[in-house]
Amino acid sequence: MASVCPYGPFTHAIVRGIPESFGKLAEGGEAVETDVARAQRQFGVLMGALRQKVGLQLMEIPTDAEFPESWRIEDIAVIQGDTALITCPYKQQRRAEAEAVREVLYELNMNVVEMGEEEGGSGGATLEGSDVLFTGKEFFVGISKHTNHHGAEVLANTFRDFAVSTVPVCGGSRLKNICSMGGPETIIFSNSEGAKKTLRMMEQLTDYNYDMLSVPESVAANCVYVRSPAKVDFLLHPTVDECPNSIAAFQKLPDYTLLPTACSEASKLGGMLSSFCLLINRKFNY
Repeated sequence: MASVCPYGPFTHAIVRGIPESFGKLAEGGEAVETDVARAQRQFGVLMGALRQKVGLQLMEIPTDAEFPESWRIEDIAVIQGDTALITCPYKQQRRAEAEAVREVLYELNMNVVEMGEEEGGSGGATLEGSDVLFTGKEFFVGISKHTNHHGAEVLANTFRDFAVSTVPVCGGSRLKNICSMGGPETIIFSNSEGAKKTLRMMEQLTDYNYDMLSVPESVAANCVYVRSPAKVDFLLHPTVDECPNSIAAFQKLPDYTLLPTACSEASKLGGMLSSFCLLINRKFNY
């Protein structure tokens, strides 16, 4: 198994904006009020941070009102190195989102692996990127409503150089609702009882020792860590208005540039900061 692949250096991000059809239903199916204009502004701020502050090259896919959840671009592919696995989301109607993402991946000369419709559907494999945590050393796949064991098997067969462990998602609808990478050796975790249960199982399954940064608010458990092309460590995290009790925890990270980034409208729908981008490390420019 491969063991040396430092997490965090990225050069590109594939993103897809907020369509006018954004909102309507939350993860559980209940109706929620969302402000499309505000969501679009928050998305714009996030894109500005990634491009202007972090220094990533953005590959932007146009919005499409036919795909109200297409802003959750993280779900559509799992990327490591020069290989991208096109996933099979739980919702049948979301699978067509992959077409535009696939085109950009080919533009970046990625090795694209298709999970395929034939593996999805009733009783088949489902996999969404928001249930996948890659640490640089191994993969953890959350088994949830959105991702099943068959989907995890497809991922393991695609990325054979890395160990792949499955864990139940407790205390959140997706694995990245309760944890995310906060650095090459650091995992940020919600301190909810459900998240602690998932964490204990991850600790039993791994051969590596990670630093764990516990945050009191669930929304704070999802951050985006990037070591920029200029070799600066950035952490995009929810704002003080969204997680006032967790800011002190982020400030414990040494020598990081902290970028508070609002995600409140997407959060109403179960979205997270990481939902908005597919991060890629390419050693060339376009």
